[in-house]
Amino acid sequence: MKEVKEVSRGKFWASVFTLTGTIIGAGILGLPYVFSRAGFWIGFFWLVFLGLICMYVFLCIGEVVLRTKQVHQLTGYAAKYLGKNGKKLMFAAIIFEVYSALIAYLIGEGESFSHLFTGTVEYAVYFGIGFWLIMTLLLREGLKGLKRVETFGVSVILVLIVAISVYFSPGINMQNISYTNTSMFFIPFGVVLFAMLGFASVPEMRREINGKEKLLKKAIIIGVLIPIIVYAIFTFIFVGVLGQSVPEVATIAFGKLVTLLGIFTMMTSYFVLSFVLKDAFVFDFNYNKRFVFLCVSIIPLLLYLIITYFNIADFVKVLGIGGVISGGLTGILILVMALKAKKLGERKPEYKIPINWFIIGLLSLIFIIGVVVELFF
Repeated sequence: MKEVKEVSRGKFWASVFTLTGTIIGAGILGLPYVFSRAGFWIGFFWLVFLGLICMYVFLCIGEVVLRTKQVHQLTGYAAKYLGKNGKKLMFAAIIFEVYSALIAYLIGEGESFSHLFTGTVEYAVYFGIGFWLIMTLLLREGLKGLKRVETFGVSVILVLIVAISVYFSPGINMQNISYTNTSMFFIPFGVVLFAMLGFASVPEMRREINGKEKLLKKAIIIGVLIPIIVYAIFTFIFVGVLGQSVPEVATIAFGKLVTLLGIFTMMTSYFVLSFVLKDAFVFDFNYNKRFVFLCVSIIPLLLYLIITYFNIADFVKVLGIGGVISGGLTGILILVMALKAKKLGERKPEYKIPINWFIIGLLSLIFIIGVVVELFF
């Protein structure tokens, strides 16, 4: 009996860390910058507001996953419940999200490693390529590698967050926290939404928690709450100490130990999102291994090199645009899927989430406003 409980506990926390590790990625490094521009409390409002909306969407896709017998990624569930056009839209949203994230991670990791080892970001491209190579090799290990990277990476993240809070908290200036700029009220929207993305990890959570599906709802709730709490503490420390001087990649400002935090947060998410993209091509499109390797590994590297060489976009810009476009479209599609799955599902789910067209319309409007504000204002 004790061994059974330990196995259940292991599966539960492995799934929690998969979600938490996917959510806590490059977005955390951009949050202090946008919080400092709009004001901490404005940023905190968006963090809680969008965090709760995203938790609801996470629970919706969890119910969809539990109502379906066959293993899919989000594109497969969209095809089943929304048809061919739904599948195409979902695939486009996921591709945009994953590639935006992977590019941001390569930019952030390159700058972080370069700053860590050389004290400057002059060699960021070379370190970005080195990071890409390591992640590509880890991806070959499959689901075992996923569990190992997530558990280790998230544990390191939480330890470093505590260490940063204790060490830098005496330097907090409450005037920096009380500062607000209402003219930049919507500035945090895109980066906060990006920082909460990770919908595609829920099918992976079900695979990890296989046989204990009744724990999925709790795993999702805890897996979302951890990033919200971590983000709040992280931004409070950075904004409180640095005020308006927060750089775009926030961890670079506090030295080598804090730079390690950025490295681990991006490492875990890079691995999981690559794994998710790989599964989408394998399970939902049945592409061969060479083509999958090209799409999952080579294309992100090429896009990173092009964007870096031509200076097309910076770190925060990639986060904001990726968040509102991919997050908004994916969220809307998931909500519609959840409603359809209640009628077309193949099995009784372990939990149910209330949803109707009014809720879908209201949340869709919020996502659409975010897209308009990010792109045009």
